[in-house]
Amino acid sequence: MALTEESVIDQIEVLENNTIQVRTANIVKRDGTEISRTFHRHVIVPGEDYSGEDAKVKSIAEVLHTAEVIAAYEASIS
Repeated sequence: MALTEESVIDQIEVLENNTIQVRTANIVKRDGTEISRTFHRHVIVPGEDYSGEDAKVKSIAEVLHTAEVIAAYEASIS
């Protein structure tokens, strides 16, 4: 009986205020059959460092988080 665990980014959403919401699925398998799945979410706001993110998330942030978007986001939270 072999247990394995993998983490997969299964959902990336862009919200109205240009924040990026990332959902990671943590999957546990026994002999190749999934026995458990849990989720973790985190948010990347405009202007936040995203250099440690997955390549797909980085690509979205590079296009979406322009200087104008960052300025508008910061103005909206002050």
